[in-house]
Amino acid sequence: MNDYSTLILGVGCAGIGGELFVRGAVGLASWARISPLIIGVTVAAFATSSPELSVAINAAMAGKPQITLGDALGSNVVNIALILASALIISGVQSSRDSIKRDFSVALIIPIITGILCLDGELSRFDGFLMLGMFLAWLAVVIREARRQRSAAAKVPGAQSGWRAVLLCSAGLAALAAAGNFIVSGARGIALSFGIDEFVIGATVVAIGTSMPELATTLVAKYRGHDEVGLGTILGSNIYNGIFIIAIAAIISPITVVWNEVATALVFGLGALVLTYPSREGFIGRRRGVMLLTLYAAYLTLIFKHQAT
Repeated sequence: MNDYSTLILGVGCAGIGGELFVRGAVGLASWARISPLIIGVTVAAFATSSPELSVAINAAMAGKPQITLGDALGSNVVNIALILASALIISGVQSSRDSIKRDFSVALIIPIITGILCLDGELSRFDGFLMLGMFLAWLAVVIREARRQRSAAAKVPGAQSGWRAVLLCSAGLAALAAAGNFIVSGARGIALSFGIDEFVIGATVVAIGTSMPELATTLVAKYRGHDEVGLGTILGSNIYNGIFIIAIAAIISPITVVWNEVATALVFGLGALVLTYPSREGFIGRRRGVMLLTLYAAYLTLIFKHQAT
């Protein structure tokens, strides 16, 4: 199978997986008596970030962790400035500030911490363990919140069968993971044939490829009227990418940092997040989507400008 066929197969798997997962996630949230946002920020985010994890491990073991760094940072820009922007263009997203303030704050702090750790020109194994510790602390807080919600919520009569919801989620996640791997394989092969720099491949082509599961999940969630699942998936995925995926790669193989390339991805990722903070009414409108797409176009221009020089 050639790279183009692999890419097309991956896109098909992403669409099927997104549909199955959103149906299962909403049912699972109802059955478990926790908010769909928490399902999105944990289960969905981890699953849709599995292609990035696969790339991280394989690239680091091959001694090319720069691809991982470019992929993780680039995916965080893609998640907000392309994927969430696409959902916003369809129609605005409704989400109260209170429901996302914890995860939004963490996602906002991560690029700043990553930038500080990169100042010495390397993400060392110590840096990796530090980032991993931050990730585990955030995950512990999310799990505690899920337990609190379950204790406080009444059982919902007629809620979807737990087993049915788990099966739908599992099938959707499997299809999304397969989609990410197919898309990354095809996209990376096509990019390498054009002689593109490793970090740039990671930050653009591979980042878009590994973000296809998030795109499928977010658009299907929007179509089904479950904005909180899509937004939770995006925020959670950015957190996984920023302090889990990069941490794993750095622990396996310390990452040499080219500051100009990394700074571009960090600044644009931070700027994209700031643009997505909901209004006081808890609404993120279409105008934000247009602004984010413009930001993404500027990001691509600068990334390829660095490649040319």
